[in-house]
This record gives sequence, C-alpha cells and structure tokens, in this order.
Amino acid sequence: MTTPALLPLSGRRLPPLNLGASAFPHHRATLRLSEKFILLLILSAFITLCFGAFFFLPDSSKHKRFDLGLEDVLIPHVDTSKGGKNLGGFLIHGQGHDEHRHREEEERLRNKIRADHEKALEEAKEKLKKSRDEIQAEIQTEKNKVVQELKKKDSKPLPPVPLPNLIGINSGEPADLDIREKRNKIKEMMKHAWDNYRQYGWGHNELKPIARKGHSTNIFGNSQMGATIVDALDTLYIMGLHDEFREGQEWIDKNLDFSVNSEVSVFEVNIRFIGGLLAAYYLSGQEVFKIKAVQLAGKLLPAFNTPTGIPWAMVNLKSGVGRNWGWASAGSSILAEFGTLHMEFVHLSYLTGDPVYYNKVMHIRKLLQKMDRPNGLYPNYLNPRTGRWGQHHTSVGGLGDSFYEYLLKAWLMSDKMDTEARKMYDDAIEAIEKHLIRKSNGGLTFIGEWKNGHLERKMGHLTCFAGGMFALGADGSRDDKAGHYLQLGAEIAHTCHESYDRTTLKLGPEAFKFDGGVEAVAVRQNEKYYILRPEVIETYWYMWRFTHDPKYRLWGWEATQAIDKYCRVSGGFSGVKDVYSSSPTYDDVQQSFFLAETLKYLYLLFSNDDLLPLDNWVFNTEAHPLPVLHLANTTLSGNPAYR
Repeated sequence: MTTPALLPLSGRRLPPLNLGASAFPHHRATLRLSEKFILLLILSAFITLCFGAFFFLPDSSKHKRFDLGLEDVLIPHVDTSKGGKNLGGFLIHGQGHDEHRHREEEERLRNKIRADHEKALEEAKEKLKKSRDEIQAEIQTEKNKVVQELKKKDSKPLPPVPLPNLIGINSGEPADLDIREKRNKIKEMMKHAWDNYRQYGWGHNELKPIARKGHSTNIFGNSQMGATIVDALDTLYIMGLHDEFREGQEWIDKNLDFSVNSEVSVFEVNIRFIGGLLAAYYLSGQEVFKIKAVQLAGKLLPAFNTPTGIPWAMVNLKSGVGRNWGWASAGSSILAEFGTLHMEFVHLSYLTGDPVYYNKVMHIRKLLQKMDRPNGLYPNYLNPRTGRWGQHHTSVGGLGDSFYEYLLKAWLMSDKMDTEARKMYDDAIEAIEKHLIRKSNGGLTFIGEWKNGHLERKMGHLTCFAGGMFALGADGSRDDKAGHYLQLGAEIAHTCHESYDRTTLKLGPEAFKFDGGVEAVAVRQNEKYYILRPEVIETYWYMWRFTHDPKYRLWGWEATQAIDKYCRVSGGFSGVKDVYSSSPTYDDVQQSFFLAETLKYLYLLFSNDDLLPLDNWVFNTEAHPLPVLHLANTTLSGNPAYR
C-alpha cells in the first residue's frame, strides 16, 4: 500500500497516518527480527517490570498505610449498652488493625506477582516451542477477533421500515424464441465476465482480463473494496444467477470494510457502492446490504464539511479529510459529482429515519437555485469555499451529465411530487436546447459543449445517455411537448448509432466531431477508444420501452455482437484502444460498470417490460434500480426526513 499524497489541512500539509493493511504484513519474514526474538524482547521487558514492581512496593515500616485507593473500611458497631444485640451504627476501624491489614495486603500482592511472573515464563516457553506458521496463525486469529469486535460496534440496528411495493423483480421472459436466445446470450456474457473476475480478481475492484489479475484506479483509493462485486449484484439477481449473487453477498458480509485509510471519489463510491448496495437490498430483502450502505454513507458525510456545504470530490474514509481533484478549475467541485447524490441520499434518509442525508442534498439544491446561471446554463465547476462558479464550461457529457439526469429522476422517484426538481430540470433542458443542441450539415442532431463563450461541435459517448433522458422526461414536460422530447431522444439515439456504425468494429469512440465534412467520427487518436461504456445502449433501452420500435433491438444486438467479437478474451472482457482499427489492441481492463450497466441494459432490452417497470423503478446513473417512493404504500409521508 502506498502512502497517499500529502493533504492540505487548515493551510498546513500534514502526512496522513498509514494504518491500512500494510500495518499488518502477511509475510512476517520481511521483518528483520524473528518472532522468537521479538517475544524474548517482550518477555524481558515484562520480567523487568514485574521485578521493579516487586522491589519498589511501599514498605509498611516507612508508611503508615498502603493506599489502594480505598477509603477506610466501615465496620458495624455493637451497642453494648443494649446487651450487644442491636447494631447501633458504624465505627471506623482502629489504626492498629488497619496497619496489620495492609501488611497482609502487601504480602498477597507480592505472592500474586510471583505467580503471574512464573505463569508468564511458562507461557513464553510454550510460545517459543511453536513453529513460525503456528505463531502466524495465532496472530491472525487475534487480528480476526479485533476485526469482528469492531464490526459488532459498527453494526447498529436500523429502525424497521416497510419496503415499498416492489413490482417486477423477476422474469421478463420474452415469448419470442429469437429474442429469448439473444437474452440468454447476454446472460452467458455476464457469466463469463463474473466467473473470470471470480477466478482472477476476487475482492479487487476490477479485473485485468489479459494479465488475469486484479485492477484498480484512483477513484477507489488504494484499497480492495470489491467494486465489481457490489456493482454487479443487482444484474446477477435480475438475470437469475442466484448462486453468483450469494457468493457476492457472502464476500460483502465478511470482507467489505470501510474503516480503511483510503481516499475515494465521493461520486463514484455513492453511485457504485451505495447505489449498488441499496438496489441489492430492495431486490433481495437482505439486511446486510442496507447496513453496509448506511455504514459507508456515514464515512462520506465529512466530505460535506466545507464553507458552502458543497462536498469535496474526494474523502479519506478513515480520517474524513476531503479535497478536490487537482485538475479541476481553481480547486472547484464538479457539477456532475456533487449533483449526483440525491437519489441515494433520499433513500438513506427513508430507510434510517435520519434526515441528515436528505438535508445535505437539499442544501445543495437550494444553493444552486440562488445562483446566477450564464445563459440559463449550469457551469461544470463550483468552488466549495467561495460558492462561486469556476470557468464557464457547460456540458451534458462528462462533468455535467448526471446532474440533469438526477433532477428528472428526483421528480420520478418522489412519485412526481417533487415539482421543484421537475421545474429545475425543465428550465435546464430549455437552456440546453437553445444553446447546445444543433443539427449537423448531414442532418445529425448532436449536443455540443459550451466553452469560453462559444460552442464546441463535439459530442462524447457519455453524452449519448441524454437520448434516453429526453424520452424518460417527455411525459410531464412543459407546454405539452412530450412528442417533441420523445422525437429529440430518437434523434440523439440515431446520431449515437451512427457513431458506432461509422467505425470498423461497430463500437463507438469516446468522442466524435461535427466539423466540416467530418460527422460522428473521432479525429484525435486519444478519442478513438471504447472502454465497454453503456450510454448508447442505455438510450436504446429507454427508446425501446417508450416506442417499441424494433430498430432499437436491432441496434442493441449489433452492439452485443461487436462486444462479444472484439472485446471478449479468455479471461473476461476488455476495452479496445482504436475502434477504427481492424486489429485493435486491448486496454486490459474489465470495468465494473460493464457488469452493472452495459450488460444489464442489454438484458433489459431483450426482456419484457414487466421486468423492472419504469412506473415503479428509477435507475441511478450506474443503472442500479431504486423503487419509486409512492406515498400511498410506504411510510414516507410520515417520515420527518422527507417532509
């Protein structure tokens, strides 16, 4: 484990204590001193202590009293004037008897020290007879006991809360044989991804499928938190892979520990871990997932300790120290990060009855409502110290995307009661349509990025989620524009499909331009990669649910075949570095979101609509389904946190 970089703390830079796993090395052969020599040193110190205590005990000839911290003993007093039969109160026992009693006490203590000393010598002799492996086993046993005790302290019982009315968590089996076979193929791909992670990367955050070992990135810190396990749980469940689901549940119950010296992304941990744990809880009813989600949420709360209440991008799970990404504009927090907490935090308050989570996200909303927005647009950067915008860069792709998504989904998740969120969404979408959405010369609708006062005619793969968002938000839109926004969603879906279709591999690049004669094609080499992203398939699924146009299943199957052909390796699935090359090289990473999102959306695309119906479920930005909190069938209306 590497020590994290120095973190700023109240203007000073202090090295954090490294109390992670490396503080307890697994191979004690790396130490310069053997266990036996260490035990002898400890034994010598103990013997010295014992003899010191023995020889320097107070001498009764010099001291009238050996003070044990006890008060003078009270003894009953017999009233002789009444025949000695009745107790007439208490007297303090005489001084002579007191000195005799203390001499006896000194002797008793000396004898005890001798006995303890002899016992310690015998135990040390027995220890020295044991082999290295036996000593290591005993050390590990003691460590495990400490860990279990800490877990017991953290596992506070949560108040019982009735589950919302959960509909459509099983089946979705299509009647059409061809569709069923395609769905089964996607399930087989999920099993291939999971089984290889299980074999080669178990407990690590992600998998390197070619090197066949674990992988992690800085968003998870320096700890093995099993991100793929948590992210994949709900996909396993809805696919009926219940043995694999139980494997993941067992690992989480025994190994998922958040009391680690690790600096993590608040946003990523919220959407992947808290979102994944909450979804697994709602689908399965297993309390361990709810308990773990609440434990982790408590570790994220210190990130909100800023002058404005806008959270830091990163927080150390052990120390609670937060900071922002070094590359972000003037030390700013990022809109898509602090604006993508609402769904999970509302559910945390609902499940715990603690309003702290709800209050945190509502404070962010209130702050944003008070701020001026250039051209009605939300810039991507906000300084958590000053409460001022950073550079005026607006995007519906990376840095901005899921903020807009969560405004809409806050309204949907509240059973359409949170009209404040809906108004913010409608206002934002109107500004986006006015300033960012354009048609190319070839007739492709795209969403550009606003930078330094002008529109950059480039669209990212991440932005392709917006087609599904427009379709999802069509019903309930202003001025009876439902048809308009459904059509806009279809146009974005078409553009993103073109970005796939115009490559050699039929997989989309990370970003693509609309300049001159170049349309829906990546220009820079560092934008030609595909890392198993889900956003295009996500939009296909939403468009299928709302239109049942067969082209969306056709496009989804094209993507499925391309992923299986070009990204599948014997050890799992890998991203590719150039979608325009006929012989691409691999990036050797099986992303956790491939199991959480890409394969889930494909599976749902080829399932019936009664599997996770959108009237009852809202998907977080990592595709983790959370139930709509219908006031009629939950206790939410009586929950002070929600009111």
